[in-house]
Amino acid sequence: MAAGRALPARAVDLAAALGHTLAEPLAALTDLPAFDTSAMDGWAVAGPGPWQAAGRVLAGPAAAVALADGTAVEIATGAQLPAGATGVVRREHGRLERGRLYATTPAPGQDVRPRGQECRRGEELLPAGRVVTPAVLGLAAAAGHDRLTVHRRPTVELLVLGDELLDSGLPGPGLVRDALGPLLTPWLASAGAELIARRQIRDDFALLRDAVRRSPADVVVTTGGTAAGPVDFLHPALAQARARLLVDGVAVRPGHPMLLAALPDGRHLVGLPGNPLAAVAGAVTLALPLLDTLSGRPVPAHRVERAAVDLPGHPRDTRLLPVVRTDEGVAALAFDGPAMLRGLALAEALAVVVPGGVAAGGRVELLPVP
Repeated sequence: MAAGRALPARAVDLAAALGHTLAEPLAALTDLPAFDTSAMDGWAVAGPGPWQAAGRVLAGPAAAVALADGTAVEIATGAQLPAGATGVVRREHGRLERGRLYATTPAPGQDVRPRGQECRRGEELLPAGRVVTPAVLGLAAAAGHDRLTVHRRPTVELLVLGDELLDSGLPGPGLVRDALGPLLTPWLASAGAELIARRQIRDDFALLRDAVRRSPADVVVTTGGTAAGPVDFLHPALAQARARLLVDGVAVRPGHPMLLAALPDGRHLVGLPGNPLAAVAGAVTLALPLLDTLSGRPVPAHRVERAAVDLPGHPRDTRLLPVVRTDEGVAALAFDGPAMLRGLALAEALAVVVPGGVAAGGRVELLPVP
């Protein structure tokens, strides 16, 4: 489920582009390599050997060196080939005797990187929608870019709801540790979000209402308060904020009371259930696809694999089940209750189990675990 559209594009310096998404294809501004270069330390040679060897060419600004047939010059890896050179003899394949170079292999020329071997100027290297990784930064720099046009990263504020939550120490009578704050923070960042705040909100209607109204984030993510319990104030707070509910509950277990709302000023709110595994189901179903859309990323393709054993399902709803891969296919993990995270910590994916379950040997769709 996705909503909205990609956030506006802007040009940023390479160092600031990491983690953003390309808003336009990355094209080469130069041939790569930009000139014929030596792929190895050795000698640049002209014509058939043996060669009269003299001089040296190093990587860096090209010297005005030209080779006549029957001559050679020592050359370093990455150095530009002199005019007239017809090949390179790598150091371990050459022998110098009284200024004469003899090749110990019969095929000089294999250690040359010709101009444009990797790409030609104007060639598309990467499509729009590709996440800017360190490797993308390196490729962009090699291709001549100082700046990249990327989509702005969506800002996120995470509101963790509940009087019973502790942020440190051991649980006590009526109190539990907040597991979702530490879990969701890196997950949201992995989807391209810029987390601007993570706050705990007490079970107080006015506090929640004001936090939703005043949040400066593109996306507000809440945990808990999505059902109809005595302190579940999210629906009334959204009503006072004049929000439009795009999703209000889904036929998925765990996580069925998740919700997605559009606020009048263009912001979005994703309401995740308070139980940890149920919140994870809401994150992969609503929050991460929304952030992919706002970041300008294509929706990831889901894999379908074989079930190694029977995968139990819910009688009526789709079930998200933590699984691992085996030689025979995917198998379910224990500790998969709505309030549990032990199975998820071992999981390689979440299996989308249709109502009634999937028999061993059947095919099942997998959602990635970020």
